[in-house]
Amino acid sequence: MATVTIHEAKTHLSRLLRRASGGEEIIIARGKEPVAKLVPLVPTKPRLLGQDRGKVVISDDFDAPLPEDLLRTFEE
Repeated sequence: MATVTIHEAKTHLSRLLRRASGGEEIIIARGKEPVAKLVPLVPTKPRLLGQDRGKVVISDDFDAPLPEDLLRTFEE
């Protein structure tokens, strides 16, 4: 894992981005103190709406008031 200073990162940002997109992780440091990590962005698959249809059940009383004894436990 390569380490560069903030000045180097500002000067060579395009080059560092190219390296990161190739899979390399790069530490950006202020002096000798690491402050950030430049990593490749992992593309995500778009989520499909409705893929869990029929797997989740929400009861009819989902938003009904809680019993008093349970409410008291939250207040303690």
